[in-house]
Amino acid sequence: MTTATQTLVLGTANRHKGFELTELLAPYGFQVQTLAEMSDPLDVVEDGDSFAANAQAKASQQAKHLGYWVMADDSGLEVDALDGAPGIYSARYAGMSSTDLGNNDHLLAELGDTPREKRTARYYCHVALADPTGTVRAESAAICRGRIRFEPAGTNGFGYDPLFEIVELHRTFGELGPRVKAALSHRARALRAMVPQLIELARGDDWS
Repeated sequence: MTTATQTLVLGTANRHKGFELTELLAPYGFQVQTLAEMSDPLDVVEDGDSFAANAQAKASQQAKHLGYWVMADDSGLEVDALDGAPGIYSARYAGMSSTDLGNNDHLLAELGDTPREKRTARYYCHVALADPTGTVRAESAAICRGRIRFEPAGTNGFGYDPLFEIVELHRTFGELGPRVKAALSHRARALRAMVPQLIELARGDDWS
């Protein structure tokens, strides 16, 4: 079993993302901290050519710098009608200093009057776990399929959640709230796939 001394740092300073991951990991007994609680985290440049490369870089560089096990993810939205855009540029789709609102507006402008049936999309998440030497020890990935609305709905979540509709439920993540998102989201699914590997590593002698 894990113990309170087994600190796991989440490689994000994003408050919303940190809350999601902390909630999901709470049952497993880790002492979870985010980069916002670290005194001198790195500002890792996300210049990889894939979600996997960015997640690996964030986990590895932060772990080696901080001296803790670090789990980081890279995730984003891929829209079929836009040939997979915004993809790895999801957080800065409308520019380097763009906000969620700006990114949403830009996405709607890019899609224009694309018909409803062609506004299919998926959220993608890749998770990487690195030990204090910076070696990536485990990885997982998952997707959540949906469709892009013509206008935002709901105030829950972050990023593109007010536009991302779960087709079967006829609601956006912005409308569904954190409990449903914790069950269905790409990040939740990727993390659940990571948990068995995480627990197995935590049972080993080299976790500190």
